[in-house]
Amino acid sequence: MNDQILLNNYLLLLKSTVEVYVHGTLESSNEEIRCLLKECLNDTINMQGSTYDVMVDYGWYDVENLQSIDIKNVYDKLQNQE
Repeated sequence: MNDQILLNNYLLLLKSTVEVYVHGTLESSNEEIRCLLKECLNDTINMQGSTYDVMVDYGWYDVENLQSIDIKNVYDKLQNQE
């Protein structure tokens, strides 16, 4: 395995971990546990952001800059769904 594959797998793991922490935070009835889960969620989001930044820096994660018209079209489409 190379570094790109490892980081891609790590990024996917972090994304799925975020989902678990979100659900746990929302469903927790214990304030102490909820606070702990929120802390873990924030830490995981920060790790995901750092990993994403490294991947972008190495050119391992393609980032497409959208044109303003594309953003407006999506916005308009979402507004029409309401």
